[in-house]
Amino acid sequence: MATEEEIRTAMKQVEDPELGVNVVDLGLLYNVNKDDAGNVVLDMTLTSMGCPLTEKIIEDSRGALMPLDGVETVDVNWVWEPPWSPESMTEEGKFLMKVMGYG
Repeated sequence: MATEEEIRTAMKQVEDPELGVNVVDLGLLYNVNKDDAGNVVLDMTLTSMGCPLTEKIIEDSRGALMPLDGVETVDVNWVWEPPWSPESMTEEGKFLMKVMGYG
């Protein structure tokens, strides 16, 4: 079964469709939950509660993780606590946002 680190690395392929920055560097991926049967549930949030693109993020997450060793299913658990803030971003995420003209 893929490790949490491998899962987080693979999730860097998944971009927030509105911002064009990956969900890991944006700080949207909170927790990775996996079991011995290969079921992965990602605790994630969004930059805003009204984001209409949740299905795209779920689809892209499955596309990134299903090829990993031992992954059988991928689901996303949307969470709102703690709320997302720019402080959640990695340094790479903050840099990418600046390059794209945000902030």
